[in-house]
Amino acid sequence: MTFLSGGTGTPKLLAGADAVFDPRETTVVANTGDDIELGGHLVCPDVDTVLFLDGGELDRETWWGIEGDTAETHERLHALADAAGLEGGPRYLSDERQTAGREIARWRRFSAVAEFMHIGDRDRAIHLTRTGLLDEGHSLTEATAALAEALGVERPILPMSDDPVASLVHTPDGVQHFQEWWVARDGEPPVETVEFRGADEATPTDAVLEALEAPVVIGPSNPVTSIGPMLAMDEFRDALASTPVVAVSPFVEDRVFSGPAGKLMAATGRDPSTAGTAETYPFVDAFVLDSDDGTDLDRPVVRTDTAMDTEADAERVARAVERALSDLAGVSL
Repeated sequence: MTFLSGGTGTPKLLAGADAVFDPRETTVVANTGDDIELGGHLVCPDVDTVLFLDGGELDRETWWGIEGDTAETHERLHALADAAGLEGGPRYLSDERQTAGREIARWRRFSAVAEFMHIGDRDRAIHLTRTGLLDEGHSLTEATAALAEALGVERPILPMSDDPVASLVHTPDGVQHFQEWWVARDGEPPVETVEFRGADEATPTDAVLEALEAPVVIGPSNPVTSIGPMLAMDEFRDALASTPVVAVSPFVEDRVFSGPAGKLMAATGRDPSTAGTAETYPFVDAFVLDSDDGTDLDRPVVRTDTAMDTEADAERVARAVERALSDLAGVSL
């Protein structure tokens, strides 16, 4: 089977799913719309969260970065900027530089001066290795496989595309990359719309399309900026229409578990709720909802406690996913 992953929702589900699904037979397709190039190296947050999770290195307090990582380089960058009187915060490269050089980094290039995103020292080594492999001519898929091998990860982890797709949030203050809007601005600027720049030209890789031939699980990730970049690619969306799909709602009726999903769904014309998620995912065949979620859907539903604070919680939700898949005609697990 194949999991679609972005943010922290699906990784939290994966943390307990190994007791239910063999990780060697469970592919993860990860969102890359949130990727940025920071100081010349490519940072792939949603890919790395799964790599670090399966490699036993993820900081599970933040669900970001490597547990116990140091930050000497990050702190030194800020000290240098302060000493030189350089302004901090997100510092985009010029429009010309956004489309020059490494193609996969288009529309998401930032300077490393007083870098706005916290990057640990061991974490930075991952990004430098990835970028080095890209510069040697390897694809993002190949670079991800190499990092997985280095971390001892058995589960196949695939970026959604080897082409650039940038998640851009349009606000009254101008267009902001999702990482600026969420990390640097705390998701505070009002959202006018969300754009997945590059999605019209991007395609899923052959490996991703093959993975989508298996039953698919969408964890409780943000439907707009975690799953939306994948769905913005026509071939990806079409593939989901022809395979069994189960989704775990990131809402309990109209209450979101965490993150900016509610705000982003409302801004993009969707009802911020389980009902709105179902409308956003017309290709989903069955849903896993929280026991307290009374939303009446037009598709099969399995209910359980969908809060995932521990691995035991995640295993409970994974077993509900298994039941939902088993109930779908023709699905054999």
